[in-house]
Amino acid sequence: MSFREVVRFALRGLSANKLRSALTMLGILIGVASVILLVAVGNGSAKAVSDRIEALGTNTVTVMSTNRGGSSNTALTTTIADALDDPVMAPDVRSVSPVVSSSATVTYEGTDHSVNSFVGTTPGWFTASNTPIGSGSGFTADDQAQGRRVVVLGQTVVEELFPGVDPIGKQVTVGGALFTVVGVLEQKSSTGFQDANDTAVAPLSAVQQVLTGYGALTSILVEAKDSDQVDAVQSEVSAILDQRLTASQSSSSSSSSPYRIQNASQLLQTQTETADTFTTLLGAVAAISLLVGGIGITNIMLVTVTERTREIGIRKALGAPRRVILNQFLIEATLLSVIGGVLGVAAALIGSGFEIVGVKPVIVPSSIGLALGVSIAIGLFFGGLPAGRAARLRPIDALRYE
Repeated sequence: MSFREVVRFALRGLSANKLRSALTMLGILIGVASVILLVAVGNGSAKAVSDRIEALGTNTVTVMSTNRGGSSNTALTTTIADALDDPVMAPDVRSVSPVVSSSATVTYEGTDHSVNSFVGTTPGWFTASNTPIGSGSGFTADDQAQGRRVVVLGQTVVEELFPGVDPIGKQVTVGGALFTVVGVLEQKSSTGFQDANDTAVAPLSAVQQVLTGYGALTSILVEAKDSDQVDAVQSEVSAILDQRLTASQSSSSSSSSPYRIQNASQLLQTQTETADTFTTLLGAVAAISLLVGGIGITNIMLVTVTERTREIGIRKALGAPRRVILNQFLIEATLLSVIGGVLGVAAALIGSGFEIVGVKPVIVPSSIGLALGVSIAIGLFFGGLPAGRAARLRPIDALRYE
């Protein structure tokens, strides 16, 4: 019997119980789709977070105080920020941007919107943080020096307050004060857990006057002249801060550092390693459903062999060798897994077009090949037991089976 005839017999056997075959393939379909989609979700989440970190600029370090609300001697201030912009002690620093951040309600013609991140900073922050202006313009050093109440809005704020209207030149109310909109930020990607476009940026002096007061800064963003000099900048910044902050803390009983430096490039590397582990874990969890689908194939094929015992006996009595019987049932099991796998890939590709738990899945091509390969292997492995059982049946016993 030729291979084509064996395949034809296998297809006939599957079509004899269409519902049972369809339910068995459904198990493989769900398993394959789950593996591809969960890996895609993990990859999509990692990409979104990586984009956010890279958007901050991988050639920056961020200084944050570890004693917020503590001694004023160890708080980050504009004086400390000015000290970091020292061409002698910090020759690799390109710019220093002091930052204060607070939530605020922005109002325009009776419409309110709560902004999660209302940032007060200096003009250099836009370049250092890789936050380009989409339309209009940013504020200037003169705006900062004069404390002018001008603001640059994120896309989400514009959509909420100015639907179909050009916001440039309009005035919004923030903290009881009027701010003039001078620009709109370019659209940024979000992680799904926090909207990166729900933000507003204004001169540091104006935000301190209206919202935060003239206390400690939230952070200081330091930009290196080159991405290769980030580690050098971190060392230079640490040396300056140790002189100014650690000395002020010497009378304190606490031995912990009053500041923390976040290196964007190191953060990106750590996040990438964590994301890889997370994605692998998701794929491993989804692979369990493939294993369950394989067990389903074994169960169905054992039932099939039992139902077709007399058929097997007749074919053996007519001279069909064990190899042909073995191949037929192996091909049936493999066809179930292959068809289910292909449908699972199709379902995963369709599903990747939608957001899942706020994350846009990013399909990993290797996961498709791996899932299909595993589904074929499952068909061969889990179909081997029923096929072997069918091939070992003695013709006399099969013919007497009722």
